[in-house]
Amino acid sequence: MSDGTIKVLLAEDQSMVREALAALLGLEDDIEVVAQVARGDEVLAAARTHAVDVALLDIEMPGCTGIEAAALLHREIPHLKLVVLTTFGRPGYLRSAMEAGADAFLVKDAPAAQLAQAVRKVLAGERVIDPTLAAAALAEGANPLTDREREILRAAADGSTNAELAAELHLSQGTVRNYLSTAIQKLAARNRAEAVRIAREKGWL
Repeated sequence: MSDGTIKVLLAEDQSMVREALAALLGLEDDIEVVAQVARGDEVLAAARTHAVDVALLDIEMPGCTGIEAAALLHREIPHLKLVVLTTFGRPGYLRSAMEAGADAFLVKDAPAAQLAQAVRKVLAGERVIDPTLAAAALAEGANPLTDREREILRAAADGSTNAELAAELHLSQGTVRNYLSTAIQKLAARNRAEAVRIAREKGWL
């Protein structure tokens, strides 16, 4: 942070939303959006190039998700402050974001002044979490799926057969079937398609 100005990286794949957020933050005297990217896999290079203080990361992005980008930034640039933004108030996302090292988690339709204040607060060492999402996450509990179950459910989302999943993930068909069956039971779903839908709605994939 030079001359008191907070340098911000904005990662958001929808150009209209990204430009609107940049314009709103640009109205603040002490905040400057110095870099904008539309893909999660462009975040690290942009953060390094522009020596930013805070990264604002949308969850749903091509390349990699905002949560995956947050984990990478947290590992590679530990002093960088991370604010994760989401359109969807899914409680599982909050838990995943915090585990990835996020300092703040906000819904995208929060007032601009609230977002600007969150940027200042995380830089001061505070954690900022949307209170409604925090309550929902506590009520929902932890993600019951293992990493492997999540991986297989994600891969199954496009309708792949067990044989196709087995080939893609280098597992036997029996192993794939067992993981899918366990995931379906844990989510109280009737089939794999419903299991994928439930897991996505809760932010567990």
